[in-house]
Amino acid sequence: MPSKSFTVSALLCGLLAGLASAQEPKPIRIDTGRVQGVLTADQKVIAYRGIPYAAPPVEDLRWRPPQPVGRWKGVFQARDFGAHCIQFGGYPDMVFHDPGPSEDCLTLNVWVPADAKPSKKSPGLPVMVWIYGGGLETGGTSENRQNGEFLAHRGVIVVSMNYRLGIFGFLALPELDSESPHHGSGNYGLMDQTAAINWVQRNIAEFGGDPGNVTIFGESAGSESVSAQMASPLTTGLFARAIGESGSVFPGPGHVPLALPEAEQFDAAWAERTFGSARLFYLRQLGTDEIVKAVMDRTHPHPLFSTVIDGWLLPDTLPHIYADGKEAHIPTLGGWNANESLPKDGTTLASFTKQAQAEFGPDAQKFLALYPANTETEALRSAGDYAGDNFIAYRTWAWLEGQAETGHAPIYRYFFDLASPGDRNHPVSAGAFHSDDIEYVFGTLDSRPGMKIRPEDRVLSELMQRYWVNFARTGDPNSPGLPKWPTYSAAANWQVMHLDATPHAEPDRLRGRYLFLDKVWSGQ
Repeated sequence: MPSKSFTVSALLCGLLAGLASAQEPKPIRIDTGRVQGVLTADQKVIAYRGIPYAAPPVEDLRWRPPQPVGRWKGVFQARDFGAHCIQFGGYPDMVFHDPGPSEDCLTLNVWVPADAKPSKKSPGLPVMVWIYGGGLETGGTSENRQNGEFLAHRGVIVVSMNYRLGIFGFLALPELDSESPHHGSGNYGLMDQTAAINWVQRNIAEFGGDPGNVTIFGESAGSESVSAQMASPLTTGLFARAIGESGSVFPGPGHVPLALPEAEQFDAAWAERTFGSARLFYLRQLGTDEIVKAVMDRTHPHPLFSTVIDGWLLPDTLPHIYADGKEAHIPTLGGWNANESLPKDGTTLASFTKQAQAEFGPDAQKFLALYPANTETEALRSAGDYAGDNFIAYRTWAWLEGQAETGHAPIYRYFFDLASPGDRNHPVSAGAFHSDDIEYVFGTLDSRPGMKIRPEDRVLSELMQRYWVNFARTGDPNSPGLPKWPTYSAAANWQVMHLDATPHAEPDRLRGRYLFLDKVWSGQ
């Protein structure tokens, strides 16, 4: 007869084993095999990390559209993030929690409410697909600030994907054009995003999501990607709504996507100068580190490896596609931050006035009426405003205007102007800086190092999460208990929602600025 202590010990072990088994999510089956997720610490969300959505783009698959990933045997343990894609530069607030940089990086992550139950009788949960920013040169999905867990608490499924960057994602060459059945080259990073969105369509129902209710959203280069995905014929019907935070592929000063022949000519000439050859066979033999070193060598300037009007994924420029009404006609939410950029060091009233004369010539006085500079303080403020408009705000405005003109669906525009309390990487003087909105949207303020979080930060983050999730659920950010967010349209007097300590909507006070810039920069 077993001893009493042995019996108690055996019972305790059995109880703990049963508890562990009950807490272990069951594997689910997707189109490439079974995947096993892991419960988050609060037991409310199941995280599936590092799932391959395309074959590794290495060796002969370097600079090719993403190819199908092979099926695997057994159960794929989706516990850890996949490697982030090769980076070209970086920012101090980009901190990755993954194995490191690699060309083998085409993985995605899924955060699912633990109580989600796939059912053929119900449509499933709304799905939010995040596209990170970083200038198409940096970025990855494993940053704490982009953790989808907290949005998933609100009854949505969140997906994020890694996509190729810089030369690996956007090289254009005549030989790549020749080998392509679509007779185009470049935009492989955008194709990766499209492949991930297709993966969502094929598989998200198995996680309890609704493939008919997918929202794509992104910030900076991620927002640029959203505008491009909306314009691409390759994504027709793949998503129902879109959110863009600071950015679009509409052209602006220093941000004009190249036509395919021009991009191929520039990139081939650079490869010849840098490596002695632009032949694909040779370039595909080069080591990753050798390519990165060559690109980062600023003594030999390289073309900007970025979005190309390739004739396939993007059959035309975005202004033309949107003007022709060929973009996705879906509800769109977008906007930008109050301090997207800062004035140059040493800016004075005299230097700002001189800049206005140099850039706008006979229109300088009209410019200075829109960006007033009657005192040193006023000039510094206007210089910062103009720097932000020049950098990214104007291009975001132009995209939303294009969608308002022909999109035939509601648009909601915001202006994020809650000045930051500062943190380890951003002084208080940075204000509502570029990318400041990310932690508010994801509910990850506690991940920002050195931020002294104020009550108004918590309140605004709660509000923005509710707006974003409401929009993903219904195409309308409004719900009872929230400040009313009107649509952005001529009929509604171009209302903009100000996201600050006292959120409120009001007619766009700066519309004259953007109409002026549009007239000058678009050559109208």
